[in-house]
Amino acid sequence: MQLVKLITPKIINALHSKKWTFVILILAAVSPVFSQDNSPYSRYGIGDLVPSTNIINRGMAGLSAGYIDHLAINFNNPASYSSFQSYKEKKSKKLSSGRAILDLGLNFENRTLREPGVTQKFTTSNALFSYVQVGVPLKQNWGLSFGLRPVSRISYKIFRNERLVDPTTGLPIDSAFTGFEGDGGSYLASIGTGFSLFRRERKGLEEKLSVGMNGGYLFGEKDYSTRRTLLNDTVSYYRTNYETRTNYGNLYFNAGVQYKLPLNTKMLLTIGAYGNWAQKMNGRQDKLRETFIYDESLGNVRLDSVSDLRDIKGTVELPASYTFGFVLQKYAVPNKEGGWLFGVDFSKQNWSQYRFYGQADSLQNKWEIKVGAQLSPVPKRNYFSNIAYRFGFFMGPDYVKVGQKLPQIGGTFGLGLPVGISRQAPNQITFINMAFEYIKRGNDDNLLRENMFRFSLGFSLSDIWFVKRKYD
Repeated sequence: MQLVKLITPKIINALHSKKWTFVILILAAVSPVFSQDNSPYSRYGIGDLVPSTNIINRGMAGLSAGYIDHLAINFNNPASYSSFQSYKEKKSKKLSSGRAILDLGLNFENRTLREPGVTQKFTTSNALFSYVQVGVPLKQNWGLSFGLRPVSRISYKIFRNERLVDPTTGLPIDSAFTGFEGDGGSYLASIGTGFSLFRRERKGLEEKLSVGMNGGYLFGEKDYSTRRTLLNDTVSYYRTNYETRTNYGNLYFNAGVQYKLPLNTKMLLTIGAYGNWAQKMNGRQDKLRETFIYDESLGNVRLDSVSDLRDIKGTVELPASYTFGFVLQKYAVPNKEGGWLFGVDFSKQNWSQYRFYGQADSLQNKWEIKVGAQLSPVPKRNYFSNIAYRFGFFMGPDYVKVGQKLPQIGGTFGLGLPVGISRQAPNQITFINMAFEYIKRGNDDNLLRENMFRFSLGFSLSDIWFVKRKYD
């Protein structure tokens, strides 16, 4: 309770600054707008998995296991929280001040779906909330972070005209128009901490072993419906709706570790790993079978409930996953040398263990290789020399498997744009981060090919807190 009392006023005061409030209002206003139907592949599992990394990392293909940034939050590996900047009193180990960080992100997506052998295509665009995260140092080499981010998204509408056939005689019955709709997704509200287990400094070089853990509440919804209309010239049929709505949620945990090893005064190697164990979500499900009519002013209106089962309890089992990798970094020297960063991650998720109310789905184990780099020019007074340029490449099969494997490959590019420091707030440091991703999912062996371009916009804002004022 003391920690909460200590943090809350500082965070509230920080969020009330004009600049931070303006960005939050933009986030709240834009995120629900322009949202349209997503991919039919979101029908499977818990839906389309949305990017789970900071926008800085997305510019480097999602590289995150060994990544550390004092001015941003790597919420994938909670061990990185131990590197939040803090300042101690002279001749004392007490924390006198520290740098609080607010990270915000938005996604703008454009998807193109094609059926192999068909020239017609379907295009959809979305503007979506990506994440909001706060990070604060508690002590030297000990940090805390909390926030909210989406994990998956379900959104599709598919319509089909078909000729129904009697299964016993094989004779045609009637024509039918069927609509398949899905909506929902999942979110994670989390809080985590990271601290150093071992640290030593030699000749100004810091060697450190850190661990961390995130805990939170993962919750979501799956709402699937199938609406059918029989088409007959002489007989009028009522329309039918077959709908299943499921809400689920439970506590969720993941953990991470990072080891920083300075190679010399200019080079640093960081090795990292993080992951989560298999976890069960508690579910409540409603199953509805009804007849309805469509009214132009009222929409779908129920006529009769054939079956209406409520509050069916069950479990949703999510699989274990892990990621490990490294980052090799060369520091920039002002007016002398530029810097660079290079890293590789390997991740795996055992989606064959996924169960929804005891049933498996059309899923497979997913693995992914991510290669990322960042280039920093020689720091000078020129603005463009202070921009970070990021690149990345990733590949690996998607976790959905409908008949054939669904290959996925993508390339990324990112920019880290510093914002000028204000004289009224000399301690505030702000970066606008951009990531451009081009992703290809599927080929001619799959039911659908999907090409996606995603533009992500992030804001990393930080300011000094806990500052002791000498004069009022």
